[in-house]
Amino acid sequence: MAVLTYETWEEEKASTMLRNNADTMEVLKWAFKEYGDRLVYACSFGAEGIVLLDLISKVNKHAQILFLDTDLHFKETYELIDSVKKRYPGFTINMVKPDLTLSGQEAIHGKELWKCNPNLCCKIRKVEPLARELSEVDAWISGLRREQSETRKHVQFINKDDNFKNIKICPLIHWTWEDIWTYIELNKLPYNPLHDKNYPSIGCEPCTLPVEEGGDMRSGRWAFAQKTECGLHSANANKLSRLD
Repeated sequence: MAVLTYETWEEEKASTMLRNNADTMEVLKWAFKEYGDRLVYACSFGAEGIVLLDLISKVNKHAQILFLDTDLHFKETYELIDSVKKRYPGFTINMVKPDLTLSGQEAIHGKELWKCNPNLCCKIRKVEPLARELSEVDAWISGLRREQSETRKHVQFINKDDNFKNIKICPLIHWTWEDIWTYIELNKLPYNPLHDKNYPSIGCEPCTLPVEEGGDMRSGRWAFAQKTECGLHSANANKLSRLD
């Protein structure tokens, strides 16, 4: 059977390859068998990311991992990545940088672009770098969960990704926040200490705030703007990529 790619996508084929009640390990085993070295995991190193890294290590100890290094992440995030490299030495972790340095971005667009035009900042520092990397593969793994937000509640195990013209695989769609933390605690996994300070979703430092008790898990992201997604997982990615 031919490998399922963006160009050969068939909705019926995709829906029958993995049942809706498949488990996470079944999804991961299928993904690595289907795509081999044409598959990468784009990891943000949040709680979901740590769980997926550990699960992937049980399927492919030499998986390709990429991290969108915007140069604006918390120091705790970079320290966590160092810990992950030691725990999973077989992984290749690619720290993907934007074409523009922060000083170059400031020279063109002004100081602290994330404040006046966060969409453009995300386009430059996240969307474009990921597009560049994903142009070299057929599929990528993401830690999206249906519980996370309204914009993610319909995500499937296998998704046709019109943003980046490939296949997006989401093994954790049925996991709850409680499931994530139960797994982390049972397996004594390293995690970002900011999670203990009411940061359920962690992105770039200037655009991430703690969340009040009972608040939406993503309400701390871009709290100063009408924005809940960076563009990597939304229909806005192509629109963002055309901003100037």
